[in-house]
Amino acid sequence: MKSIVLKAFGGPESFELRDVPTPVPHPGQVLVRVHATSINPLDYQVRRGDYPDLVPLPAITGHDVSGVVEEVGAGVTAFAPGDEVWYTPQIFDGSGSYAEYHVASESIVGMKPPSLSHLEAASLTLVGGTAWEALVVRAALRVGEDILVHGGAGGVGHVAIQLAKAMGARVFTTVRAANAEFARAMGADVVIDYESEDYADAIMRMTGGRGVDVVFDTIGGATLSRSPDALAQLGRVVSIVDIAQPQGLIQAWGKNASYHFVFTRQNRGKLDELSALVARGQLRPHVGAVYTLADIPLAHARLESPNNGIRGKIAIAVAP
Repeated sequence: MKSIVLKAFGGPESFELRDVPTPVPHPGQVLVRVHATSINPLDYQVRRGDYPDLVPLPAITGHDVSGVVEEVGAGVTAFAPGDEVWYTPQIFDGSGSYAEYHVASESIVGMKPPSLSHLEAASLTLVGGTAWEALVVRAALRVGEDILVHGGAGGVGHVAIQLAKAMGARVFTTVRAANAEFARAMGADVVIDYESEDYADAIMRMTGGRGVDVVFDTIGGATLSRSPDALAQLGRVVSIVDIAQPQGLIQAWGKNASYHFVFTRQNRGKLDELSALVARGQLRPHVGAVYTLADIPLAHARLESPNNGIRGKIAIAVAP
């Protein structure tokens, strides 16, 4: 099978298109013909060497699969050849999705929502699971609460806006002015151009000095350290970014805030919940660009570029 292999940590040129053996499903596993995958910040973080001890080289990386079951291992009962499925491969545990075939435990695989194309489905598995883990499991967002989603035009952000609206929250989000209409189309109630206005000042003004109940941080750095400035008393901050840099949390202390740092877990249950929202028309990923398997290095370079013009996700068409 064809695969994009990471031969060394570094830039996008560190990838190489190779022929590698097609994997064989073991008991409890399914072999999936990958029709589509997508690109996430986690993918370029792995490629550049942010987690060297967790990724033995050479490696097949990638964290989204939408495809068709080709073969099932002994004991598999939930799936049969021909089923259309979607899932996120186990992170830092085995090969990833930058290949024509992938094997996975049936416990992390779900039936693909029939209303989504493979490109759309592959653009939702990791970011959808991450948003679900952040807002439903960790923040326990409730009907009528206010939430600030940082980066509402990004892969996780545009899904988080839709999920928060489905949960009955009022959604504030920060984007560049060029992405304001896109964020509103995703369901944001209040869109703040962070380049022209201080988002904390804007939120405090629009909430009468109260602040929001939840801040969902997809950016990190100063964004995470300043989040308490926009937070209500007893508010919750949920972050999905690397927290290696020390943060000043004196403001959070004063707000009696709780912090949650999310590394998404893989399971079928979250996929089934997301499928239900898709079926009800409350959730749909936006594919901002499509590349081929061989052009994954170009897709990485574009996602890493500032002002790359991408709204939503970059999808990868693996099958012809």
